[in-house]
Amino acid sequence: RVDYQPTLTRLPLAGRATTSTFVLEQPRCAFAAPPGADPMIWLVVALAAAAEQFDPSTEPETPPLAFQTFPNNTAYATLGTSLANYPCPPPTGDITVLRVGSETACSRDPSRPSCNGPLPGPGPYRVKFVAWNSSGLQAETQWSDPITLPTAQPADNIAVVGSGRSTGMIVLTSILSILFAVLLACLVALLVTCSDSWGSSSIFSSKAEAVSVRRYNTHHVYDQPAARL
Repeated sequence: RVDYQPTLTRLPLAGRATTSTFVLEQPRCAFAAPPGADPMIWLVVALAAAAEQFDPSTEPETPPLAFQTFPNNTAYATLGTSLANYPCPPPTGDITVLRVGSETACSRDPSRPSCNGPLPGPGPYRVKFVAWNSSGLQAETQWSDPITLPTAQPADNIAVVGSGRSTGMIVLTSILSILFAVLLACLVALLVTCSDSWGSSSIFSSKAEAVSVRRYNTHHVYDQPAARL
């Protein structure tokens, strides 16, 4: 057993621990390759309560260490890679973290027992790295401290900034506002339709009143001769 304990990354990364993933430091400088050998380094993930039941001689990529049956099995092995991918010391600018739980496509695929699938709950979990080659187990690290993931909160329990109302109340208010807007639109459409109907009918029709006019005879007016002097 090598003197190395896996830890969560110390970098201030967003999503350092989510409801189904967490980010570890890479095991740089943790293992020394035997002469003429390049072992594979695997990450073993176990429930904290069952970590001590793990048999380090269990070969990775076999049913006892398959992700698809976790947590019914003791643990699963994932992120297998050559020791050459963990150089010591790390080159400047290298990304030296591992995100555990980042694969979703293989989480139900039994042909991918080493799937790095989403973790099934908050845990707590413990992890260790093991070195394997064709001869079997070469070395293993210590177990990490327990890692507990945050738990998703129900929507009604999420505090709304700047308001004392719950999320459910806000949703209900939004629905009522939408219904009121639809009702108002229907009312306006009804008024427009009725207005068109009234305009096409003669509501304000007027009937000309009969006027009685007396008949007059026209008298011809003749010019009178000028008065004689």
